[in-house]
Amino acid sequence: MKFKTLLWSLCFVAFGSIAAEKRTENTYKLSEGESQPKANLQDVKWLVGSWEGTAFGSKFEEVWNPESANTMVGMFKLYDQEKGVSFYEILLLIEENDSLALLVKHFSADFTAWESKEDFIKFKLVKLEENAVHFSGLSFYQKDANTIDGYIVMSYKDGSVKEQPLSYKRVKN
Repeated sequence: MKFKTLLWSLCFVAFGSIAAEKRTENTYKLSEGESQPKANLQDVKWLVGSWEGTAFGSKFEEVWNPESANTMVGMFKLYDQEKGVSFYEILLLIEENDSLALLVKHFSADFTAWESKEDFIKFKLVKLEENAVHFSGLSFYQKDANTIDGYIVMSYKDGSVKEQPLSYKRVKN
């Protein structure tokens, strides 16, 4: 439940912004009046593969399929060996308005959707670099072919905002 509250708060951070100004040390948000950068799925093909790592004091697994039908599909699972699964995500990278957007749908450990049937969280692309991709409140830095440092902005009930790290290691291509 704690993760559900944190990620719903993130939703408000992601939707509350319009291109690339610093949000936290490692993340960006869209500046008012600035448009998204031009990009396509080939720009983020380095995400393809199976990954594992740590986030929120737990372990995760994430898989990204190669581009097909103008989309990239991914899956995410956050878990603890002793406590079990915290939550799942289905991820969809799409080309939209000559740029990219990341769509995310969350599910509890019992596979109950957090968002309503037709809803999802949308992270718009705000900045693209040679070895990094920045969505509104969510950034991925490719350190090398087998390592990614990720950062997600979390907004808390007391009004504070904190950047949470995600450390990725490639399991296989």
